[in-house]
Amino acid sequence: MKLVICEKPSVGAAVAAALGVTGRKDGYIEGNGYLISWCIGHLVQLSEAAAYGEQYKKWSYDSLPILPQEWQYTVAADKGKQFKILKDLMHRADVSEVVNACDAGREGELIFRFVYHQAGCKKPFTRLWISSMENEAIRSGFDNLKDGREYDALYHSALCRAKADWLIGINATRLFSCLYGKTLNVGRVQTPTLKMLVDRDAAITGFQKETYYHVRLTLPGAEAASAKICAADEAGKLKAACEASAAVCTSLVKEKKTIAPPKLFDLTSLQREANRIYGYTAKQTLDLAQALYEKKLLTYPRTDSAFLTDDMGETATGIIKVLCEKLSFMEGADFSPEIAKVLNSKKVSDHHAIIPTMELAKADLTALPESERNILTLAGARLLMATAEPHVYEAVTAVFSCADHEFTAKGKAVIAAGWKEIERLYRATLKKKPDSDDENELVLDVPDFSEGQTFENPAAKVTEHATTPPKPHNEASLLSAMERAGNEDTDPDAERRGLGTPATRAAVIEKLVKGGFVERKGKQLFPTKDGTNLVCVLPDSLTSPQLTAAWENNLTQIAKGNADPAAFMQGIEAMAQGLVKTYASVLGEKQELFKTEKTEIGKCPRCKSPVYEGKKNYYCSNKECGFTMWKNDRFFEERKTVFTRSIAAALLKSGKVKVKKLYSPKTGKTYDGTVLLADTGGKYVNYKVTISKDKELE
Repeated sequence: MKLVICEKPSVGAAVAAALGVTGRKDGYIEGNGYLISWCIGHLVQLSEAAAYGEQYKKWSYDSLPILPQEWQYTVAADKGKQFKILKDLMHRADVSEVVNACDAGREGELIFRFVYHQAGCKKPFTRLWISSMENEAIRSGFDNLKDGREYDALYHSALCRAKADWLIGINATRLFSCLYGKTLNVGRVQTPTLKMLVDRDAAITGFQKETYYHVRLTLPGAEAASAKICAADEAGKLKAACEASAAVCTSLVKEKKTIAPPKLFDLTSLQREANRIYGYTAKQTLDLAQALYEKKLLTYPRTDSAFLTDDMGETATGIIKVLCEKLSFMEGADFSPEIAKVLNSKKVSDHHAIIPTMELAKADLTALPESERNILTLAGARLLMATAEPHVYEAVTAVFSCADHEFTAKGKAVIAAGWKEIERLYRATLKKKPDSDDENELVLDVPDFSEGQTFENPAAKVTEHATTPPKPHNEASLLSAMERAGNEDTDPDAERRGLGTPATRAAVIEKLVKGGFVERKGKQLFPTKDGTNLVCVLPDSLTSPQLTAAWENNLTQIAKGNADPAAFMQGIEAMAQGLVKTYASVLGEKQELFKTEKTEIGKCPRCKSPVYEGKKNYYCSNKECGFTMWKNDRFFEERKTVFTRSIAAALLKSGKVKVKKLYSPKTGKTYDGTVLLADTGGKYVNYKVTISKDKELE
């Protein structure tokens, strides 16, 4: 019997279907000489710090640094049952070989090895390495299983990454949290990401607006603009001088320009485009792509490659044919793809680019949820664009001399629409048009001027402009910045470049939001006060992407078998020790940085002291006074009304507040009423309600 261990139950089901295994049991599927089971993500993890001794249960400066000599592993609390199933299956007498069918990459390797070692398994294991969940790809993968030991170096690289993140994350988080009296999450990827948001925010806040002017000449069918002019009076003088003289065409340049088709999607570029077009967050896009992968409609999403392997030409041709039939905007379009452009095995590491699969032919797109259909269509449109002809246009630049100044008119004429025609057809189907990032679209056609042509007394006008601050980051621009961060310091062959991996960037952004260091306003992302302060107090080594770049260079060499994992780990331990030694105390006023500011919501009706909001109540700040309004007060709960801060503020201010849709337990109807604060000075505060009779609602 072969025991096949997949990363997720849905993958296990797909593998079973491809191999014709149908015997469903509790936590695995059996038949045809196979047992197929699954992890549920990370089943086994590095243990929490508390596992290394009582002294680490409480966070204290004196117990740092924490440097495990013998690393310990823990089965995730809610996944014990599945781990026991896997362990029992590994030790079954009829199992002769284990197949690692976890995701083909660094983390998938780690997930399998942790379970294999924790279960004390000694049986030989092989490796399945595939990029698509289609039956044919799975079967072909099983025909070409590799010896599991060939991936030992990849596993060591993954293990070093996990241990290094643990050592720096736990020591730095505890260190700075103890120093400042507030939980401050520090991480190798999330902290430099936060710094990018803080830097952008500072650039916006510190921006000084400058006004400038252009003088524009109105010529037959075109407008020619001067260079920037700083002073309004200078622009006015030039306008008058131009109108009193002649404009002469001094040069006319025509250039043929080609814009190559866009590349296929890797995960980050798919996330950026889905954010720009549909406003999806990075996490939403990853979840949707993962759902489509599990439905076999999309290839493996956690990829950082924008190419297909050289042997995929026929597959791509077949998929394009299906797309032309399935995508409404391609109806009647005459399309001959140039497949060779997207094939390059040298640029594919673990997984090729994200494209739809041949399953699309059988799928009913209208049956998919709209969000999944959007992502599938986006990936399909990108495959069509990437294999289309280049976009070719003629750029015309005419320069005029007038009143001793130069004026320029630009324009373009499209020679061959190429891939931009597919983009135009696809965008026409969108409900909301995304912001155009194509500067060329703003340029008008320029008539055929000729050098030496003269225009007497041209009409002129002055236009006023202002320099604009940088834009706040949105997910699309932040993902792009994360992808490029530290790349100049990273080995071009590194498996991971930039901050995080395509698979983890979305989770990093979510963690910063959840931790209260970043907030979302619409599509945009801003650092909170705590986020800005955290970046201020941390050393550069933790806030710059250089650390990640250095780690990834080392991990790449370890994965290739060219570097020693033990030497890498010694360096990480030394770094953790150095941090604790250097930051032994907090300087000056910085101690106060993370104190929670309480905002007063009103005055106490009993003693006139400020009333503040707590987690469960609104309480008087005077310890002697017992005034408290509880958020879960029965009066509000019975009326199915949330006791909000604005209701509390109004009651404190005027003793009454109008509330809509109060529920009546007697009649089962809702009504508008006025809630009165009826404080008798006792332990509990009472409330009364008066009904607006004319407003009774069904």
